[in-house]
Amino acid sequence: MSIEKALEKASLAESLGPAKRSNSIVDNQTESTHTNDALDAFFLTDDNNGNAKAHSLDAGEKNIERFNWEFLHEHGFIDPSVGHMKIAEEFRSIKRPIMSNALGGIEKGIERSNLILVTSSVPGEGKTFSAINLAISIAAERDKQVLLIDADVAKPSVSRVLGIKRTPGLIEYLEGNKIDFSDIILQTEIAGLRIVPAGKAHQFSTELLASNKMINLSRELSERYADRIVIFDSPPLLAATQAEVLSSMVGQVILVIEAEKTAQNIVIEAVKKLESCDVVLALLNKTQRSMDMNYYGYGQY
Repeated sequence: MSIEKALEKASLAESLGPAKRSNSIVDNQTESTHTNDALDAFFLTDDNNGNAKAHSLDAGEKNIERFNWEFLHEHGFIDPSVGHMKIAEEFRSIKRPIMSNALGGIEKGIERSNLILVTSSVPGEGKTFSAINLAISIAAERDKQVLLIDADVAKPSVSRVLGIKRTPGLIEYLEGNKIDFSDIILQTEIAGLRIVPAGKAHQFSTELLASNKMINLSRELSERYADRIVIFDSPPLLAATQAEVLSSMVGQVILVIEAEKTAQNIVIEAVKKLESCDVVLALLNKTQRSMDMNYYGYGQY
């Protein structure tokens, strides 16, 4: 089934009301061989998308991915089930200008404003940490849905960090016509958050990410459902060419910078690769200083 047809089906289901939408999701899980259940689940609105983890899972809900919360707790990630966390408060502040751009992009002249690329200059600055926390924070909004795509196809980290089993992902979708995009979207235990894994290693990953199929996918995600947020975790700008390729397909870029370690000339070199982007925001990470309310730091990371 094409993406367009799947999205049209989702739009129809969305108009049937809360009870029918809930039944549609359950039916899709049991008939996944001939429906675009994952895409339907992403584009349907969660009625109770609060700040807690999704409803408790029973043995029949095998299509919902559970996270490795023990690992996430140890490494300072946001836990939606905890009422107050410093890291959660920090990302509430960080996401506000991003959300303002994403949902008001037309008025501000930002194309594809709901597509957000998270990258860094070099490896180790915390881009995946930032991308995951940003996705969890936005998904906590009651009326927002987030699709987190692991586009760091050379060294994927999203699935490993979250504890998701290896599955077909973005590369498998881009390399042929055997897999629908809906087939690679994973439902998670956080209401409103879906994941697309990177998929297998591929020697022509840059070419696949620069392909017309990827361009068409980004356009479809941006234009057809502009109120949904799509976050790409990409490779570092100076370590691989994929990030520069992807940056031309999104409306916002978040450049993660490691405090007191990444040299200024490196950051300047990375920023030059983003000159064609409408919006480039900097996020200072791993600082150990005492911060005031307007200075973002992540001592836990």
